[in-house]
Amino acid sequence: MNQIYITGANGFVGNSVINYLGIENIFKHNRGDDFNISTASVVIHLAGKAHDFKKTSNPEEYYQVNTELTKEVFDAFLSSDTKVFITLSSVKAVADEVERFLTEEHTPDPITHYGKSKLLAEEYILSKKIPKDKRVYILRPCMIHGPGNKGNLNLLYKLASKRIPWPLGSFENKRSFCSIDNLMFIIKELIERDDIPSGVYNVADDEALSTNDVISILALSQNRKANIWKLPKGLIKSLAKLGDVLRLPLTTERLQKLTESYFVSNQKIKTAIGKPLSVSAKDGLLKTFNSFNKSA
Repeated sequence: MNQIYITGANGFVGNSVINYLGIENIFKHNRGDDFNISTASVVIHLAGKAHDFKKTSNPEEYYQVNTELTKEVFDAFLSSDTKVFITLSSVKAVADEVERFLTEEHTPDPITHYGKSKLLAEEYILSKKIPKDKRVYILRPCMIHGPGNKGNLNLLYKLASKRIPWPLGSFENKRSFCSIDNLMFIIKELIERDDIPSGVYNVADDEALSTNDVISILALSQNRKANIWKLPKGLIKSLAKLGDVLRLPLTTERLQKLTESYFVSNQKIKTAIGKPLSVSAKDGLLKTFNSFNKSA
């Protein structure tokens, strides 16, 4: 049985790893402790500072946690007998906007301190020579969701659950999501198999969905029909500009976030694993929204 050393065990993804893989073979890293990974066969590095959409964080915190801490953990891995290193980066280490679809071949050009700090960590790992008996995986998930998650989908859920008509139906976009079930499936495959090459892998569900699709899936989880209004785009954009001046809930920045496309290709990791993912994008979102319904 693989002995797994995990950082960030108390976070959403960390808790999911423990529940998915079983606590009996997990060693949790406690903040402030040295990285004593000598008895582990696998290191899963999840500790990090998440993207602060409210923009209140000190930029230096991203580099201290996402970059320097990752370097420290990875150095400990290289000097140990541990065979597998898995770390979570982010698609935002590559691009904040995507014109067509994002692959691992895309030249990184992050804009935010979050993305830049993640990219610096990736570059450090990739700059090191990896011994032949070790495997190193950098996973770049898009928006992760699942039961217990309190991220952006939760905010959309609260808004749509008020039964207020969704007024942005005229905007068609394609956005990738990442079900926690699919992420856990991939991590398990990376741990248990030795035929998956080291490297950088995007992680996303198979299907990219529009915001209208997500609103419809949310309504389905509540056994009701989605109320989507297709108001003229020009009118919506004018209202958003007015919102910039009057500080209304709808602003041009918020409109862009709600309607922009961000399509992430998962073909590389699927080809490497050679198996279908655990759940579809729709089923994964239904599971997430059903958990929100229960806790509401």
